[in-house]
Amino acid sequence: MAKPILITGASSGIGYELARVCARHHHDLVLVARRGDRLQALADQLRASHPIQVWTYDADLTLAQVRQDLFDWTESLGVSLYGLVNNAGFGYQAPLAEADWETQNAMVQLNIVALTHLTRLYLPGLIAQGQGRILNVASTAAFLPGPYMAVYFASKAFVRSFTTAIASEVQGTGVTATTLCPGPTQSEFQERAAISSGKMFQGQLPRAAEVAAYGYAAMEQGQAIAVHGTTNQALAWLTRLMPYGGLAGVMKNLQEDG
Repeated sequence: MAKPILITGASSGIGYELARVCARHHHDLVLVARRGDRLQALADQLRASHPIQVWTYDADLTLAQVRQDLFDWTESLGVSLYGLVNNAGFGYQAPLAEADWETQNAMVQLNIVALTHLTRLYLPGLIAQGQGRILNVASTAAFLPGPYMAVYFASKAFVRSFTTAIASEVQGTGVTATTLCPGPTQSEFQERAAISSGKMFQGQLPRAAEVAAYGYAAMEQGQAIAVHGTTNQALAWLTRLMPYGGLAGVMKNLQEDG
């Protein structure tokens, strides 16, 4: 078995492209997402193009029992993971006072709780075998407060803090934990988040494939934090110099229509 990697949110965007780049590096794959038809189409494509095994698992990861069932299923297959990629997540743009609670709660459950739970489920096995990689997909939002997307931005700040702490905990075990922080990217994210024409999404955005290749390399190198793109790296550094309240004002302006 060729160093299997489990990828959540693999049916589109960065998760889809991460599956493709992992396949090119000859990893067996466990692909997880809600949209089973898309997963199956991707799995068929990857099996036809690469000498790897690919399993698919349709799952709503906002549910605790589903996450446990996924873990039990991979255990029953005898799949000893080399890598766990927590990519599944979504955002939604609305003032909190007007935002639908069910959507906000689902965001917390997927972006924070599911990522934490899956890391807890699979981390002991990675440590026991003395090697492994965890890649948790955050965002440049992890460095900023986000008016009109307050829960999403806060969820990505959690991912950054959590993963950095785990990276420290596992030092010397052969396991590494990496936070991938892309900026705005060409994907279905904007459509699902109901983002219209905010200034953040103007101009030429990087392709999901570029972000995925960067994230895979950072994961394999064991980087603790990987911010994609020189502009985003500069932004992440500059956030250290501004008062947090001032950053909220800047982000409010960027989130509003241009």
